[in-house]
Amino acid sequence: MGVVIAKHDRIGARVPHEVYETLCRAAELTGATVNQFLVQSALKEAQAVIEREEVIRLSPRDWNWLLELIENPPKPNAKLKAAMKRYQKAKRNDADSSFSW
Repeated sequence: MGVVIAKHDRIGARVPHEVYETLCRAAELTGATVNQFLVQSALKEAQAVIEREEVIRLSPRDWNWLLELIENPPKPNAKLKAAMKRYQKAKRNDADSSFSW
């Protein structure tokens, strides 16, 4: 069996003394080192930001509405047909102007 070596990176930050003292106190209260506290807190916040930006949440009513539209889409109206024509034209123009060796 091979040995797996984990790669670690370093993050540093300079903060006002009052901020440092607050972080030290919070770390002490949780039983963590300041570094552990910072990493755990930052990771938790990073995961929340990523989820907020990448996950779409729907109510049960909206989920059912979306599923119904996917399973039974409405017929294309005039605006959608015009948009599809513009898209096809743009796609053809892109293909015509592509660079070839």
